[in-house]
Amino acid sequence: MLPYGKVDDVSNQKNVAFVLSNKAVSSVTGWPIGFWLAELTHAYMEFVDAGFDVTLFSPDGGALYIDDFSDPYAENGYSADDEISKQFLDDPGTKSLLDSTEPLAELDESAFDTVFLVGGQGPMETFRHNPVVEGVVRDFYEAGKPTAVVCHATAVLLDATGSDGELIVAGKQWTGFTAAEEEYVEQNVGQKFQPFWIESEAAKIDDTTFIAAAPMSAHAIRSGNLITGQQQHSGAAAAKLVIEDLQ
Repeated sequence: MLPYGKVDDVSNQKNVAFVLSNKAVSSVTGWPIGFWLAELTHAYMEFVDAGFDVTLFSPDGGALYIDDFSDPYAENGYSADDEISKQFLDDPGTKSLLDSTEPLAELDESAFDTVFLVGGQGPMETFRHNPVVEGVVRDFYEAGKPTAVVCHATAVLLDATGSDGELIVAGKQWTGFTAAEEEYVEQNVGQKFQPFWIESEAAKIDDTTFIAAAPMSAHAIRSGNLITGQQQHSGAAAAKLVIEDLQ
């Protein structure tokens, strides 16, 4: 057995492209921000256990920055019980994946069976209004391939359109980090935390349905070939829906 139960038989292997945010600085707090580790690691575990080959991409390529509160070894202790993320970081082979992601402009949709956009604080600054990220979502979606977007990465869905100019979420049910969850975070941090709230922005869009489950519950939705997950507890659930579609 290879890490996370990966199998040696690659005869029917599928390929998944993860898309993660590079390091950025919050326009609200001024803090360094990046991607949420559990949204990668828990989904990664599901894909590799199912025999998928994984490649990590980011808008700029290169090394990534883990959101501090998602690091199980951070002094704040917020994610200290995340054993899956600890296993990922403790394995030199998987941890090294975070040091050398491929540039997103080099992502060839035809070489992959699915794409999975990971959330965190970074995507609020680096995914929205990013034509390259929007283009990747459009390419996979229009190719009829499972197009998965989790947590704050769903910020890209507020503007991403198909080739016809229509929003991809038009006529769709979807989810993402909710207003109730944003309110909870701000109460605990003691200040405004995000430049906008995804659920509040989604409410301004005609002909789309944003579905909020209980705060911090595992919640993923399939609507056509668009798959969305609510927050960091939903990465594995979203990955399972992708795997079901491709088996």
